[in-house]
Amino acid sequence: MYVDYLNSPIGLVEIEASVQGITRVDFVDTITHETNLNEHTRAAKQQLDNYFAGDLETFELSLTPKGTDFQQRVWQQLLKIPYGQSLSYQDIANALDNPKAVRAVGAANGRNPIGIIVPCHRVIGSNRTLTGYAGGLERKAWLLEHEGQSFRAETNEMNASQLTFNL
Repeated sequence: MYVDYLNSPIGLVEIEASVQGITRVDFVDTITHETNLNEHTRAAKQQLDNYFAGDLETFELSLTPKGTDFQQRVWQQLLKIPYGQSLSYQDIANALDNPKAVRAVGAANGRNPIGIIVPCHRVIGSNRTLTGYAGGLERKAWLLEHEGQSFRAETNEMNASQLTFNL
């Protein structure tokens, strides 16, 4: 396993890779592994840094997430959501030609191991409200506003510039 860390504006990000590509990108509280870099961790760290700086909208990385066939199909749909746009869980289910799979789409979205790069944060409720995000709704709000989107967080208006993080 190859691993590196990035201090982002919204917390510490852990990047894991195999020889084939990126396997996991997640927010963590502390550094728990010794850094061990390869070409994939280096590229991911650079591209994430550029994304957070506002200089990158599309990632070009080799991704190798582990999951079921259905999860892989959902994650492939997430990769099709353009920067600055969002879709609902229902939209993803419809794109998979399985409109009744909304809950399964939500579960697969929640198990996405490659956050930010596979943009699960761009999936919101059908009424444009924020719904679950493994990194926390404050981070989801920040990411969406960073990409220029407006939304409602549950029933309250949120402004990501007013959010604070205890890091």
